[in-house]
Amino acid sequence: MTTTVFCKLLQKDLPKLASPPFPGEKGSEIFEHFSEEAWQQWQARQTMLINEKHLNMMDKSHRRYLTEQRDRFLNGEAADEADGFVEVDSNQP
Repeated sequence: MTTTVFCKLLQKDLPKLASPPFPGEKGSEIFEHFSEEAWQQWQARQTMLINEKHLNMMDKSHRRYLTEQRDRFLNGEAADEADGFVEVDSNQP
């Protein structure tokens, strides 16, 4: 049985994450207030930012930057995107 949560980002009841995405208070907050779909959207954005901005996860300032961007994204605020990124339409030849 799938448990749902009212997703703060997508503003509707959706399946929730199976478990908090990481330990601690922030992980619990995300688990309680955001859907699996919203988290997957963030993970796609995070991957794009890491790759396109050449972020190093060993660098504390880069991790801090991603945390800030995650919080902005999940709260529906303006968050960074990769400069010049164009999404490829898989339906085009």
